[in-house]
Formats: sequence, structure tokens, C-alpha cells
Amino acid sequence: MIGLGETLDEIKRTIYDLKKTDCDQITIGQYLRPSLNHLAVKKYWDPSEFEFLYSFSKELGFKKVSSGPLVRSSYHAG
Repeated sequence: MIGLGETLDEIKRTIYDLKKTDCDQITIGQYLRPSLNHLAVKKYWDPSEFEFLYSFSKELGFKKVSSGPLVRSSYHAG
């Protein structure tokens, strides 16, 4: 989940670090505040930024990438 104040460079570094551990699937989604008792959203990422993160992840060799504002870890769960 992104949107809590992380930078693009921090996200890219995290994706790169995940790939170094032989991770081959990744989901990237927008954090949405479930209630006023939870942390506020710092940034709403644009769909084009999710597309960039998708491409970046695929270029690193991830086999399965789901990247978009409404993507969750259970996305396409069977």
C-alpha cells in the first residue's frame, strides 16, 4: 500500500529489494483511510504512476504484477 508519505525513490528501492529476495509477485495499491481513527492519506497516487510502477516491476523481472489504486493483496485471489 502506498500513500502514507513515501517517495517514488523509496518505493522503487523497496521493489528492487523485494526482487533481490527472489520474490516474483507483487501487488501495489493505494492506501485508503478506513475511518477517521486511522492514519490520513498523505498522497493519492495517479493511475499513470501506478502504470510506471507496473512497468518498473516487470523490467526488474517480476512474473506477476498488479498495480493500481484499488489493488489489494487479495486481488484476483482464487
